[in-house]
Amino acid sequence: MLPFVRSDLARLTAYTPNPGHGEEAEGSPRAFDRLDTNESPYDLPADFKQKLADTYCESIEANRYPDGSHGDLRRLVAEYVNESASTQHVTAQNISIGNGSDELIRSILIATCLQGQGSLLLANPTFSMYGILAQTLGIPVVSVDRSPEDFAIDLEAAQQAIDNTSNPPIRAVFVVHPNSPTANALTETELEWLRSLPEEILVVVDEAYFEFSQRTVVPERRSNWVVLRTFSKAFRLAAHRVGYAIADPEFIAVLEKLRLPYNLPSFSQAAARTALLLRGELLGVIPDIVRERDRLLRELLNLPQLRLWRSSSNFIYCRSTVDSMSNEAIAQELYKAGTLIRHTGGGLRITVGTPEENARTLDRLHGILQQ
Repeated sequence: MLPFVRSDLARLTAYTPNPGHGEEAEGSPRAFDRLDTNESPYDLPADFKQKLADTYCESIEANRYPDGSHGDLRRLVAEYVNESASTQHVTAQNISIGNGSDELIRSILIATCLQGQGSLLLANPTFSMYGILAQTLGIPVVSVDRSPEDFAIDLEAAQQAIDNTSNPPIRAVFVVHPNSPTANALTETELEWLRSLPEEILVVVDEAYFEFSQRTVVPERRSNWVVLRTFSKAFRLAAHRVGYAIADPEFIAVLEKLRLPYNLPSFSQAAARTALLLRGELLGVIPDIVRERDRLLRELLNLPQLRLWRSSSNFIYCRSTVDSMSNEAIAQELYKAGTLIRHTGGGLRITVGTPEENARTLDRLHGILQQ
C-alpha cells in the first residue's frame, strides 16, 4: 500500500464490470450477450441519434462549459415526474441532476454521514455502490439481512440497529424499489416502517427501475425522503450517465452545494432533454420487455436446478439448487458460451435482453444445467 494512501482503502473492493465489455476475452466468443448490467436491450432509434448529432453540430459550443444550473432539464424532469406519479407538486426546485445516480448517492452520504456524523443502514443483498461509496468516504456501514424466502428486509434487526446508541448513529437508510439484485418491490409493511423513522434519519428510495415496476413513493412528500431515478435503464441513456434526485427543496439546496460545478456534459444534458421530449417513443418498448421477462421466467421455471423469484423489474434473480453446480460456476459457463450475467448477492441476476438474446441464454442454460 502506498504510504500516502489511507490504510482502510486496502480493505475496499472496487465495483468492477464483467470482462467482455468492450474487450475480447481469451477463449471466449467475440460478441457477448450483455445481460449483466440491467440496461435496455435496445439502442436509441436512428432518428433520435440524428437529432442528437444535429443538436451537437448546431447548438453546442464545445469550447464552453455546460449549463451549470440544469434549469431546462430540471423543469422537464419535474414535468415527467408529475406525469409518471400522477401528482402536481414536483417543481424544478425539487430536482437535482447528477452525473449518474452514483454522484447523487455520494453527495447524499457526504451531506448526512461524513466526519463522524452518522452511519449508513443497508439491507443486503442490495446495490453494492451504496456500501462502496460509503467506505471510500470512511462512513460506517451497518448491514441487516433479508428474508431468504422473499428478500423482505429484516425489520426487527433494522430497528434494533437504529435504536442502538453506538456512535455514530444511523443517519441514512438506502433501499431500492424494486431491489437490485433480487427484483422485489418494497412491501406495505416495509413502507410503513420507513414512514415511522424519525426526521433525523434520511430515507433514500432508489427507483432506478420505476418505469418497469410502475411503483413510486414520490407522492409521499416527506421532508426526510429522497427518491433517486436514472436515465440509464428505461430511457436507454446508460452511455450518457444522467441521474436525478427528487426531494424537498431545502435538501435539494444542500445537494446543489455539494455538486461539482458543470458536472454534466452538454451532450448528456441534450440527450436527457431529447429523451424526455420523445419519451412516448422511447418508453413504448417497456411492455415488450415486461412480456419478455415473464416469458423468460416461465421458461426458467422448467429448470429444477434453479430457484427463481418473481420480478418487478427488467431482470430476473435466481440461485442454483444443486451442490454440483454453484452460482459462480453457472455464471462462468455462461460467460464461456457468450452470455454475461451478474453473479451477486449469493445468486444470479439475469437482465432481460432481446428475444434473440433470451433464447440463446435459455439454450445455453439448458446445456450447462442438464449436462
